[in-house]
Amino acid sequence: MRHILIIGAGRSTTSLIKYLLEKSSAENLFLTIGDISEEHAKKLTKGHPNAQGIYFDVFNAKQRAELIQKHDLIISMLPASMHIEAANDCLKFGKSMVTASYVSNEMQALDEEVKKRGLVFMNEIGVDPGIDHMSAMQVIDRIREKGGKMLLFESFTGGLIAPESDDNLWHYKFTWNPRNVVVAGQGGAAEFIQEGTYKYIPYHRLFRRTEFLDVEGFGRFEAYANRNSLKYRSIYGLDDILTLYRGTMRHVGFSKAWNMFVQLGMTDDSYTIPDSENLSYRAFINLFLPYSPTDSVELKLRHNLKIDQDDLMWGKLEELDIFNPNKTIGIKDATPAMALQKILMDKWTLKPEDKDMIVMYHKFGYELNGERKQIDSSMVLTGDDQTYTAMAKTVGLPVAIAALKILNKEITTPGVQIPISKEVYGPILEELEGYGIVFKEKFTKYLGYNPNNVAG
Repeated sequence: MRHILIIGAGRSTTSLIKYLLEKSSAENLFLTIGDISEEHAKKLTKGHPNAQGIYFDVFNAKQRAELIQKHDLIISMLPASMHIEAANDCLKFGKSMVTASYVSNEMQALDEEVKKRGLVFMNEIGVDPGIDHMSAMQVIDRIREKGGKMLLFESFTGGLIAPESDDNLWHYKFTWNPRNVVVAGQGGAAEFIQEGTYKYIPYHRLFRRTEFLDVEGFGRFEAYANRNSLKYRSIYGLDDILTLYRGTMRHVGFSKAWNMFVQLGMTDDSYTIPDSENLSYRAFINLFLPYSPTDSVELKLRHNLKIDQDDLMWGKLEELDIFNPNKTIGIKDATPAMALQKILMDKWTLKPEDKDMIVMYHKFGYELNGERKQIDSSMVLTGDDQTYTAMAKTVGLPVAIAALKILNKEITTPGVQIPISKEVYGPILEELEGYGIVFKEKFTKYLGYNPNNVAG
């Protein structure tokens, strides 16, 4: 029996565990699912004989070391900042490791030792990052093999609500970590390069600098820039590319509405609010508005945001029940971002029957045999329900497939890495197609950069 340890049993692990359990008999696998909630971990096994759920605390060094030593491969589904504890033990005990998170500086620092030990530390193998890397590199490599030169690469991903479950004015519900949604875009300006010119968007302008994307069969979406696109130039081998831009997709109208919270300061995560646990939703909103002995919170907010009572933006705010004087934040020492998250979770949590949707869209502009061309590649996947979401599938399935291929010595190149080599992305993308994760390509003429146009 080959033993796999899964650390952390959050929203994205359902499809990961289901895949490995379905393969467990044929592949001789036994899963140990470790989580801070033993009850939740056990629930995810669904009573399968080849799995157990246990209480696990990643910061308990003794328990962590004992468990990692006993297993053949480790999958960490913890928050990114917690991977390093497990990674150091994996290195110590000679175990390969898989995560869906971005490679941290601490993780990257282990690369040389990981290579010496002949281990595979596969990171960024979820959806974004993950499927975006693999699907992009597959097309980029194909263009290069034909002798083409890359001119433009744009990549967008959105975790959205499916049309059949879209029942609010924001056209949005939480399909992954709500905190990441609330604080998205903070920590510095969005950086990218467009037609040979560096561009920067500060946080306070981020949600008003959007672009439209049309996905055949699914209509129009909007996208705002991710914080740092430029690091992918060297990762993808695109150091001399003219345009490189990565963004997040939303249904049209979300960004303009979200910008209200940004401008008011409600997404700030840098300070705590006194007595926040007893603060009503209405009082929380009033914290960010000017004092008035006569004007109501509603009137002050409309004046501050310059919106009318019949404006759709006002309807979106009212729908969130943010003026309720009887609901309380209930979180001690909450930051504004934490309080806002609590309010939004009341309205944006998936119902049991709700379906989510992952949308991914790539643009590849290139020159081949003196002709400029463009490939638009898109993928849309709808989830089954609140548990087996499209997000869980697109994060969990690549992790599970990669883990099994590492265990079976089909992925062998050692080191701290991401899935941008053919050895990795080829077979994984092929297998994902069987789960409905399929990219459709459209070929058009590239209408980008004109060297005779000095504007930009």
